[in-house]
Amino acid sequence: MAAGKNNFSEQHPNFPSGDWEGFYLYAAGPSAQRHPMAFKLNFSDGIVTGSGSDDVGTFSWNGEYDTSSMVVRMVKKYPSHPVFYDGRADTNGIYGTWSLELFGRGGFHIWPKKGEETAEEVAIEEKKLSLSK
Repeated sequence: MAAGKNNFSEQHPNFPSGDWEGFYLYAAGPSAQRHPMAFKLNFSDGIVTGSGSDDVGTFSWNGEYDTSSMVVRMVKKYPSHPVFYDGRADTNGIYGTWSLELFGRGGFHIWPKKGEETAEEVAIEEKKLSLSK
């Protein structure tokens, strides 16, 4: 997923730059519910950057994406620690798993901010998250 030589805003419909939202969740335990997040992402020439906030605090995004494989790898960096996100993009957004080096892992689903998730999208995303564990 190496970046190319051009500097342009991505035109692929699964990678729109702008406002995004979503959630992360822990694999198990008392925190295994949705933790919402809101942020901006910029997709350009295989590189994704952005910033936002969630219940942990403010963070920045840095990573790579591939429009052929739909693979997305990002680091969500808080002032205190990084969190590694590995996912796949489709028409419902980006979903996959997050991990901390020593503290665990869980699932996530993020999507361009344009409206609410439908019940069908929730069911699909929950099935995908359960399969990725």
